[in-house]
Amino acid sequence: MRIRYQFQLISLIRDFFKQENFLDVITPVAVENPGMEVHIHPYQLRSVIKKQEEPRYLHTSPEFCMKELLSLKEENLDNIFTITYCFRDEPNSPIHRSQFLMLEWYRKHAHYEKIMEDTEKLIEFCITKGAELGMPLRDEMKNQSMQKITMQELFLKELGIDILNYLDVPSIKELLKNYPDVPVPPSELEWDDYFFLLYLNKIEPKIAEYPMLMIYEFPAPLKALSTLKPSDPRVCERFEVYINGVELCNAFNELTDVDEQIKRFNEQMSLKKKLYKYQLAEPREFYETLKRGLPPSAGIALGVERLLTSLFEVENPFYA
Repeated sequence: MRIRYQFQLISLIRDFFKQENFLDVITPVAVENPGMEVHIHPYQLRSVIKKQEEPRYLHTSPEFCMKELLSLKEENLDNIFTITYCFRDEPNSPIHRSQFLMLEWYRKHAHYEKIMEDTEKLIEFCITKGAELGMPLRDEMKNQSMQKITMQELFLKELGIDILNYLDVPSIKELLKNYPDVPVPPSELEWDDYFFLLYLNKIEPKIAEYPMLMIYEFPAPLKALSTLKPSDPRVCERFEVYINGVELCNAFNELTDVDEQIKRFNEQMSLKKKLYKYQLAEPREFYETLKRGLPPSAGIALGVERLLTSLFEVENPFYA
């Protein structure tokens, strides 16, 4: 029944977004730039009959194309969602694989707090409607509600430190000396590498104690494609949700400033080349999207199979 449950969940997700007045859209999977995240690696397409002048890739996320749809003023696309396969060159594990189902949705002229509300409502909807369909809800998911905490509050609660006092490499490197059980390599690292060494070893094991947890307002160096909080630029407007310790989704209040975006992408491009000895072409089509005018928006990416296995007694649900 595991494959049936996967299809039922996908149907429920579509039902939810239709009742919320979202439009179900599709995006290309073969693109000029698959995504700029430093530590996410794409698959490159190769023609077997002709030489390609420019490389094409399988997307690691439909994000760039979804934002292009939002930027098309004549189409008047305000609230959109898609469910699509994404492709990332990484080893398979219980929660990772190279081909997986991603749900993404975006709201135009909305702050990411609205996406927080959507996420809670979606999970509640899937639990309620899934149980009505006879899907085997996990016992630990019964009568649960989302707990919310900022990243600053989480570090204060679990480690007694204010992580926002350690937003440069020297200070966070010095902080790690207080945790000799955290393996720190002798080579120089980037700030986010030091952060995740501490986070993965000292914070993430504690997250499994929360059935459903939303962590928001990440430290500014983890801004990726999100905006900085106007009242406190030490943090960015980003959140993640964990269910029983498994990361389910990642959401941004979307950056729309093309100059700042180019700056961040150039930094990511240089770092990818430094760490992994390759680089991707500039996302020119995405830059055109931003130049055309991406309105203030918020969006999120959520793993569909992770949602299924987190909420229901379904193991290894993968169909493809």
